[in-house]
Amino acid sequence: MNSLVIDAESTVRIAVFIAAFALLAVLEIFIPRRPRSIPRRQRWFANLALSVLNTLVVRFTLPLAGVAAAWFAQERGWGVGNWLPLPVWLNILGFLLLFDLTIYLQHRLFHWQPLLWRMHRTHHTDPEYDLTTGNRFHPGSILVSAVIKITLVLCLGPVAAAVVIAEVLLNLSSMFNHSNIRIAPKLDEFLRRFIVTPDMHRIHHSVDGYEHSHNFGFNFSWWDRLFKTYLAQPQLGHTGMQIGIEGFSADASTRLGDLLLQPLKR
Repeated sequence: MNSLVIDAESTVRIAVFIAAFALLAVLEIFIPRRPRSIPRRQRWFANLALSVLNTLVVRFTLPLAGVAAAWFAQERGWGVGNWLPLPVWLNILGFLLLFDLTIYLQHRLFHWQPLLWRMHRTHHTDPEYDLTTGNRFHPGSILVSAVIKITLVLCLGPVAAAVVIAEVLLNLSSMFNHSNIRIAPKLDEFLRRFIVTPDMHRIHHSVDGYEHSHNFGFNFSWWDRLFKTYLAQPQLGHTGMQIGIEGFSADASTRLGDLLLQPLKR
């Protein structure tokens, strides 16, 4: 039964990913926020290949990843959710909030710890910014992130549905807030009260060190405000700001082999 649920979770995540990817890709064509200077084919192959590789790496090295960890904790009575008689809705809501806070703190950790930064840097060396940037992560950083998530699930003991919802939302928000779509300023200002928008997170990908050290959130925008890491606008504006990290050429940052070896480079 558990294996059927885990397979169903994978099917749901893949279906949602494909639908969201298709929608955002179309929007990027018709309402782009920034002009494109590098052909999609050159960047998308490497970015999406990393995403596929990461899925396989986690699948074969961490069998407790995702909803499997929730079932494992439930069967053994581990975690707060299995100790307290919480209603399902509160179990789910509480996990979603703590999960997102953990992702925020993890993101800051990846920027602070030198070895983790070398792996996370692969995400930031993308010379352009679109929905595939949200899938561009080094396998090493994905494994570390998976271990953190599994630990969180084992400690909190959420229902399996909470883990599925959290993972789906994270995938959706990662593609959305990295997308190159134009949102009306008033609408963007309203959305930022609750969620991270593309204009908000794009600042975090600036080559400017000060701007780069702000807007770490993925789903909910209030963590950046709460921990004083929120920045409203880039100094040069969204069409004038430079994306990426200085010292990494566009060619070296759009080849799969180079991306896998980036943590070894200073």
